[in-house]
Amino acid sequence: MKNNNEKDSLSNLWFTLSNMLPPIGFFLYFKHRNEFPKKARKALIAALIGIPVGLVMGHVMNTYILN
Repeated sequence: MKNNNEKDSLSNLWFTLSNMLPPIGFFLYFKHRNEFPKKARKALIAALIGIPVGLVMGHVMNTYILN
């Protein structure tokens, strides 16, 4: 079944929020996974990328900047 809906793309604002706050990305994935699969996949990828980036930046902040 092919979805030709033009709304099947995640806006840049939601992509950025999903990247900065991974729980938002996971929520958007589970909300849109059946109706808008491309939007859901992009939100999931942003959330999964945000986790290691947040861990690395937290380590850098604690070790070098807030020392």
